[in-house]
Amino acid sequence: MTAMTLAGRVTQTRVVRSEWTKFRSLRSSWWTIGTAVILTVGIGVLVSMAAGADKKASIMPADVASRSQVGAVFAQLALGVLAILLISGEYGTGMIRSSMTAVPKRLPVLWGKLAVFVGVILPLTAVTSVVTFLLSQVAWRAQHRPGVTFSDPDVLRIVAGSALYVTVAGIFALAVGALLRNTAAGITVMVGVFFVMPTVMQMLPQRLNDAGRYLPGNAGGSLVNQSFAEHPLAPWTGFTLLCGYAVVVVAAAAWRLRRTDV
Repeated sequence: MTAMTLAGRVTQTRVVRSEWTKFRSLRSSWWTIGTAVILTVGIGVLVSMAAGADKKASIMPADVASRSQVGAVFAQLALGVLAILLISGEYGTGMIRSSMTAVPKRLPVLWGKLAVFVGVILPLTAVTSVVTFLLSQVAWRAQHRPGVTFSDPDVLRIVAGSALYVTVAGIFALAVGALLRNTAAGITVMVGVFFVMPTVMQMLPQRLNDAGRYLPGNAGGSLVNQSFAEHPLAPWTGFTLLCGYAVVVVAAAAWRLRRTDV
C-alpha cells in the first residue's frame, strides 16, 4: 500500500476522531475539566451567599447574575492551560511528528483539536453556568433577598455569555499554544494577556486606562459584566472583538504550522 493511498484515506472526520481519542485517554483532561467545574460552581455559590448576607450588595438582576459567574474567571485559567496542553504537549513529547506524518496536510490536525475542544468545553460550560446560577439563587434567596430569573434584564446574556467567553478564551489559548509550541511560554502569554495586563492597565493614567477595555480579557469580560476596564465596551461588541483576536491568533498558528517544520 502506497503512502499516497494512506494519505487519501485521511479525512477531517477521522482526524477529529483521532484527536477525541487522544483527549479522552488523558486523565489530566478530565481532572482539569473537573477542577474547572468545581471552581465555577463553588466560587459562584460562595460569592452569591456572601453577597446575600451583605445588605449593601446590589440586587439588580444583572449584578446578581454576574456574581454567580465569578468562578468562571478562575475556571478560564484551568481550561486555558488544558487548551494549551492539547497541542504544546505533543511538541514537548515529540508526538507531533507522528501526528503530522499521519496527516501530511497538517492543518486538519489544528482544526481537529479546535473541534474537540469546542465540542467538549462549550456544552460543558453552558450546563455548568446554568447550574451555578440556579444554585447561587438558592444561596441568594436563603438570605431573604429577591429572586432573579432568566427573564430578568441581561440575566440570560450573562449566564450564556459566561460559557461563550470561556470557550473563546480557550480557543485563543489553544492557538497560542500552537503558535509558540511551548507549554510554559503559552501559559505565560495567556496569563499575561487575560490576567496581568488588565490589572496593570488599571494602574496607568486615565488615557491608557481607557485603552485597556480593548484587551482580550476586558473585551470578552464585558459580555458577563466582569470587565476590569473602568468604561467597558458594550457586551456584544466586546465579545466580537475577543472573537476577532481568537481568529487572528488561530490564523497565525495555521500559517506557522503550514510554513515551518514541526
